[in-house]
Amino acid sequence: MSTDATYTELRAQLATLTTEAFRPELAEIDQLPTQEIARIMNGEDATVPGAVAAQLPQISAAIDGTATRMARGGRLIYAGAGTAGRLGVLDASECPPTFNTDPAEVVGLIAGGPSAMVTAVEGAEDSKDLAAEDLAALNLTENDVVVGISASGRTPYAIGAVEHAKKTYGALTIGLSCNADSALAAAADHGIEVVVGPELLTGSTRLKAGTAQKLVLNMLSTITMIRLGKTYGNLMVDVRASNEKLRARSRRIVALATGAEDAVIEAALAATDGEVKNAILVVLGDVDGPTAARLLAESDGHLRAALAAAAGTTP
Repeated sequence: MSTDATYTELRAQLATLTTEAFRPELAEIDQLPTQEIARIMNGEDATVPGAVAAQLPQISAAIDGTATRMARGGRLIYAGAGTAGRLGVLDASECPPTFNTDPAEVVGLIAGGPSAMVTAVEGAEDSKDLAAEDLAALNLTENDVVVGISASGRTPYAIGAVEHAKKTYGALTIGLSCNADSALAAAADHGIEVVVGPELLTGSTRLKAGTAQKLVLNMLSTITMIRLGKTYGNLMVDVRASNEKLRARSRRIVALATGAEDAVIEAALAATDGEVKNAILVVLGDVDGPTAARLLAESDGHLRAALAAAAGTTP
């Protein structure tokens, strides 16, 4: 197909996308006072949570599938281009300090590689083959979960990642887009289409679409980690204390979970090499450090189950 024909076809595709729609009522937004533009933009952003809410059944099903695979040793892998890819990398990078996951457990792939985080890599998003190569480098298995992210729902890199993961490896696949009836959702086991409507700036999908994707990715990783026992109630008991702020937070989490005095908390953390979840079990389960570690290992890291085992009861 000639270049002219390719661009004609692409323009025709873009014209059908809600995320690319032109809004005549905003055609002179640049003439408005700054505060009025801010008011309009804020109003636009306020519509995003409602669009996400409409997809909660699909999001929940995707989370349950993800938690099941990860409980079997699988990984959560995001794949996207541009803003979508950066959001996936961001969410993946925040899991180790928040949930003490191994960096290899939640992975963000961006079309064009790490340099694409700060500089656009021309043509990378248009390659399904590049997505297949990136997934092959991870030695994908059927226990893994691959999430293709694309505001338009037509990005070849994201679609290619989902298609290849599903067909070649039998991995669970999720397609996150912001247009209805997208090719990405159709290719995935779980399609999530958060339709946020036209953007304030025509086609600038880092705005409402990006916000929607961030909210869904927050849910996907956070609730999956809750299901995997990475929290105790709403406390981040698997937090990694890698700096002074997090060390202080660790002590506060143990205090909130146990109500114990500072001296008891310090002794428990010392007995467990600073592991918050283990320290809570030491205090509430009245066990020593090695026993806490064993009970948690036998409970697949679920603190409530370990506490029940320490008490000799069924959780």
